[in-house]
Amino acid sequence: MNRADYSDEQVKAWAPGVPDPDEWHARMNGRRTLVAEEDGEAVGFAELEGDGHLDMIYLRKDAVGRGVGGGLYRAVEREARGLGLGRIYTDASITARPFFERHGFRVVREQTVTVRGVPMTNFATEKGNRASRSARRPDGRPNRLHSPNWCAHRCDPREGRHLDE
Repeated sequence: MNRADYSDEQVKAWAPGVPDPDEWHARMNGRRTLVAEEDGEAVGFAELEGDGHLDMIYLRKDAVGRGVGGGLYRAVEREARGLGLGRIYTDASITARPFFERHGFRVVREQTVTVRGVPMTNFATEKGNRASRSARRPDGRPNRLHSPNWCAHRCDPREGRHLDE
C-alpha cells in the first residue's frame, strides 16, 4: 500500500500502528514465512498459506526497486511448488498490481474491501504454478535464494531462526 495510490485515511485504516508481537506471531502460525535479508537485517518478507494464498509480501522502503521483491517472490513460487500447489493467489493493492502482473498474475476482479470502516480498492489476482515434488536442490539441500547482497529463506518468527538450515 502506497500513499500515492491511497488516501491518508485508507493508509491509517490499513496499518493503524505497530502490531502486537504475540498477535502477529499467532497470525503467522501455520504459514510459510520467507524473509529477505541484507547484511543481517530483514529487508522484506512474504507469507504463503497452505492453500496458495500469498497473504502478504512486504519490502522495506530502501529495498524497493533493487530486485529484492522479485527474488522474494521467486522464492515463494519455489516454496509453493515444493508444497505441490497448483496456483498462487493474492489480493493485490493498487500499488502492488503491476508487480504481480509482471510476475504472471492475472486480475480476476477489482474489488472494494472495507477495513476499519474505510472502503478501498484492491484486485483479486491469481497465477498457475507448476507443482514439483521437492523444494530441494538435486544435492538434497533446501533451496535458498541468494543474491550478492541478500538472501531469502524460510523463518520461524517465534524462534527467530532459519528453518532451512
